[in-house]
Amino acid sequence: MARRVRVLVGKPGLDGHDRGAKVIASALRDAGMEVIYTGLRVTPEVIVATAVQESVDVIGLSILSGAHETLSARVVALLRQRGVEVPVVVGGVIPPADVKKLKEIGVAEVFGQEAALDSMVARVRELAGESEGGST
Repeated sequence: MARRVRVLVGKPGLDGHDRGAKVIASALRDAGMEVIYTGLRVTPEVIVATAVQESVDVIGLSILSGAHETLSARVVALLRQRGVEVPVVVGGVIPPADVKKLKEIGVAEVFGQEAALDSMVARVRELAGESEGGST
């Protein structure tokens, strides 16, 4: 029996709004993935430690505060320091001009407010290495 894709959804920083993160987590769960949600106001260090402990396939960061570059860079740097290769996706209020910067930092994908749930689910599956058939 194949292992389900495991995704960590994190809300780094001081932003206290998590409705979007919960909607994404629900969509991933409804698509058959296992979702670990860190809750509000966690540090990049906690996100990376949890991702490593939970052996996740993808890390999703929900950031509405405008600190997406700083927080994403910290998560990617901590993963590299640990020698862990886990794709990081970022969603939230991300100005289109910042997408290139985030990808240069090492973010695998950026989802703005206009992103459709089905396209996010499909991209997470792809990043996790899951085939259309549903196994990794």
